[in-house]
Amino acid sequence: MAPNRIIIDTDPGVDDVLAILLALSAKPEELEVLMLSLTFGNIDVANCLRNAVTMFHVLEREIKWRQEQGLPTGFDTLRSKKPLVAVGSEEPLADQRMMADYFHGTDGLGGIHFSHPHLTPAETWKELFSPPRAGASAAEVAAARDLAAPNTLFEPSTVPAPDEILRILRENEPDTITIVAIGPLTNLAKAAAKDPETFLRVKEVVVMGCTIDVEGNITPVAEFNTYADSYAAARVFALTSPAPSTTMPPAMPPSTKRNDPSSPSPPPFLPPYPSSLSRQLKVTIFPLDITTPHVITRGVFDSMMQPRVAQGSPLAEWVSLFVESTFRKIESLQEGVPEGGVTTGLSLHDPLTVWYCLAQSSPAWLLSPNGPEDIRVETSGQWTRGMCVVDRRNRRKRPDDGEGGEIPSDTGNWLNPRAGNRIRRVIATPGEEEFGAYMLGRILS
Repeated sequence: MAPNRIIIDTDPGVDDVLAILLALSAKPEELEVLMLSLTFGNIDVANCLRNAVTMFHVLEREIKWRQEQGLPTGFDTLRSKKPLVAVGSEEPLADQRMMADYFHGTDGLGGIHFSHPHLTPAETWKELFSPPRAGASAAEVAAARDLAAPNTLFEPSTVPAPDEILRILRENEPDTITIVAIGPLTNLAKAAAKDPETFLRVKEVVVMGCTIDVEGNITPVAEFNTYADSYAAARVFALTSPAPSTTMPPAMPPSTKRNDPSSPSPPPFLPPYPSSLSRQLKVTIFPLDITTPHVITRGVFDSMMQPRVAQGSPLAEWVSLFVESTFRKIESLQEGVPEGGVTTGLSLHDPLTVWYCLAQSSPAWLLSPNGPEDIRVETSGQWTRGMCVVDRRNRRKRPDDGEGGEIPSDTGNWLNPRAGNRIRRVIATPGEEEFGAYMLGRILS
């Protein structure tokens, strides 16, 4: 059994796909990818699903191409066990949906499905993710699935992703499954609300999200994933607390969708957690503070990828197209970045979490010496939705009175030793400059 068995909860845009490819390129003794759990985020969940299916379609062509060329096939963990693909949340729990299509393109991959349609599989695969029609026989269902299946590298699910997360956790021993969350935390919040004790069987939740001491990337103070569903992030983080009620978000505000009869799926009101839980959740975050400096430049990317494109690699062609589109978008958004420059850099936010799972034993991974930290997510501020709040005051903790309630001199229970979240924060990695080449080397080998 692999030392790390993971569920990747994702909204496949550019760096999400790179993260997934890195995970799937692992060897079975390093990593086992059990499921891709899809959520809205960079783009809507329908496009996320198309991107995931297209990735497997391209990988099937790549593996065949490598075999024909006599090259190492790679993607051993993928070929040894098909991951499940399950579709999850279309909307945040309460906030207005915010997507990053301005950066990732309307399809999440720089418009590649429109500019290069030959790389996208026919959409018969959509039938794989829909429940069988009423009255269909087993033979008819099997025939329809065979007709719809574009390749054999994944297992489709017709069950909502939060339920599949709970099933996998329920069917495996506690502390054997890690969830790598590289999109908004909506699926995780729904799973945790439905069955908290089963959700707490997870070994660790590794989150790409938050910003602590640097500026945000969607607002001046917020990172995109945390902003996209601040309620979900606050609810998941609350499970790290000895007293989750002390950091749970306030009651959700009324939503116009809840009062709109034409809305097909108004977001649910999630119940509070039970007053007594068997354990606390282990959450490790990779905020922008640590992910942003890990970049791959256009120069490094082209030097490694273009020779494979010239050889005819389907994967290299596909990845090069959407990454080059992203380099151009970065140049259009930032001041002082020359067009077409070899130094233009793409931050590898999401892939960094997978590197952690692959190389977790390295002593170079460092956590904040002040941790676990009481990091809370703002959900109701006019300008600060999704902001991660840390108490920077030099204040002594209160004596533990056993009650856990607020007192006038400690609004918010920041000084109560039983209150607050307990978040692990990564502050150093095995190497900022080495990671981009390492990632591409794994994907291409």
